[in-house]
Amino acid sequence: MLRAILLLLVCMNLGVAAWWGLHAEPARARLPATDPGVSSLTLLSEAENRANLATPTGELAAAPETLGAAPVCLSIGPFGTPADLRRAMNTLLPQVGRIQYREVAATSLRGYRVFLPAAGNREQALATARELAAHGITDYYVVTAGDQQNTVSLGIFRDLANARTRHDEIAALGYDATIEARTEQAPQWWIDVAASTGFDWRRVLTDPALQSASADCF
Repeated sequence: MLRAILLLLVCMNLGVAAWWGLHAEPARARLPATDPGVSSLTLLSEAENRANLATPTGELAAAPETLGAAPVCLSIGPFGTPADLRRAMNTLLPQVGRIQYREVAATSLRGYRVFLPAAGNREQALATARELAAHGITDYYVVTAGDQQNTVSLGIFRDLANARTRHDEIAALGYDATIEARTEQAPQWWIDVAASTGFDWRRVLTDPALQSASADCF
């Protein structure tokens, strides 16, 4: 009886192993991504990439002009912001044969400062300030540190005319007031172009602050 049971178990194991090895999984039906009549989703980035491939950008869509044997090379500017630079580049691109831009450091005028020159020490500067107060001058400041230490600041003005008015008011009281321009370093951009003879960049760039100069061809 024991042998018969063992033989039966062995046969059952062999049968199960043969079934797993020989049977095939039925093909599963794939469900549709969307319901009938509903379009599939498209990522915004995918749509933008397709649009960029289908429609060239403004810079690429405009073919540059063919240069003659003796091109005119100019440097046009200055442009104060990257946005102004890009607009001008896009406008000039179809009008010229070659174009490039460059950034330069420039000195920018920020207004005018009226002040009394530095006194010998802080006590002398404070004494001068008290004299100004006695004359009815209240808007002043004694500088206590830095390059302008012990000077008496009498105001910062955007317009030169206002600075001169302030200067004359203090000078009339017998003080040696000084006007000084306030400047800072700021980036500017210039566009270099090579174009055919007769090219007039002012037909397309109307900003009256822009100027041009002859430049080396590139």
